[in-house]
Amino acid sequence: MTSHLTVNGRLEVSRAVYWNAEGGSAVPVDDWLGISREHYSPGVREMCCREAAGSSFRQAAEDLKRVGQIEVTHETMRQVVEREAWQAATAQQAGDFRAGWTEEDCRRVPGGPSCIITGADGVKVPLVTEAEKAKRKALRRKPGPKARGRRARLCRGSDQAYKEFKIVAFYDPSHGHQYAVGTSGDHKVLGRLMRREAGKLKLDKADEKYSVSDGADWISRQYQTQLPMLSANVLDYYHLRGHVIATSYTVYGEGTTEACAWREGMMGVVIEEGPVRLLEELGQLRRQMRSGNKRESLQRLQNYVAARVGMPDYPGFLAKGYETGSGPTEAFCKTLTARLKGPGMRWDKPNAEGMMALASIRSSGLWQTYWQTRRVA
Repeated sequence: MTSHLTVNGRLEVSRAVYWNAEGGSAVPVDDWLGISREHYSPGVREMCCREAAGSSFRQAAEDLKRVGQIEVTHETMRQVVEREAWQAATAQQAGDFRAGWTEEDCRRVPGGPSCIITGADGVKVPLVTEAEKAKRKALRRKPGPKARGRRARLCRGSDQAYKEFKIVAFYDPSHGHQYAVGTSGDHKVLGRLMRREAGKLKLDKADEKYSVSDGADWISRQYQTQLPMLSANVLDYYHLRGHVIATSYTVYGEGTTEACAWREGMMGVVIEEGPVRLLEELGQLRRQMRSGNKRESLQRLQNYVAARVGMPDYPGFLAKGYETGSGPTEAFCKTLTARLKGPGMRWDKPNAEGMMALASIRSSGLWQTYWQTRRVA
């Protein structure tokens, strides 16, 4: 007899347990019910993950009791969700998931050309450091009330309080088809992930395929290496604008009419005439400046544009109907890490990656698909 919590209440199950020396125990009824490895049904585990996606484990436990009449402690909530998050991250890393669409679905009009856009970015995630873990271990060794209820952490802490996680997104011009995955690994790990997921989407077969990103060196290298079939790599208009605005403050003063007029003029030049003309304007103004600080600021902007001179070809991109903003990628960066960056949050890296995997599955429209697999796992 075993007891399992389900969305319909606690279930007492009396069943036969089979055993052999080679395979160990086998419980066919538990496998059929989807509860062979858990004391909580797939439905309860899904509800826990839903509630914990947007709030602390303590708040999620309270909300689950109020909304679903399912009562678990906040510690149980944490254990269930982190275990499911680990399962999701493992499945995602193994390539078990795929978006519910391919390039064939990404057509502006039936029979028209297919188009897939991709973007990549990095986002800082707060982690528990090894120093913090050492301090907690020291507290646990002390006798008395402070030691009660503290749970051991098995993995090592981070060497820094914040680490950059990396995300790659794919979507169509209508943004009706979207898919994103992330990793705690470095740019090479993301590059391999980028190539694998692009293959599942049949990116190479799309009639139009290009990236929109902030132009970071690691992003550009990975796109050139892993997805050389892209027609273009577009520099996000708003990132370029941010650099131009910063330069306008140095040259003309923050908040001045001259700074506003100059930056709007420069952005008009790059939109209408392209990056080469922008470089000419910057060079001409730099030669007129007497202030070394102003000349250096203009030189930095020149260097930034020159290193990416093919990426802000906005006249050519707009003529082809390409997007010039990385809004969908930025939105995924916020969505996938919103739970990780709440007030006072600190995470072990595996748990953070797992929570990001759950958020990725939900944001990419794969939630039902994932939980269907968990019900039969």
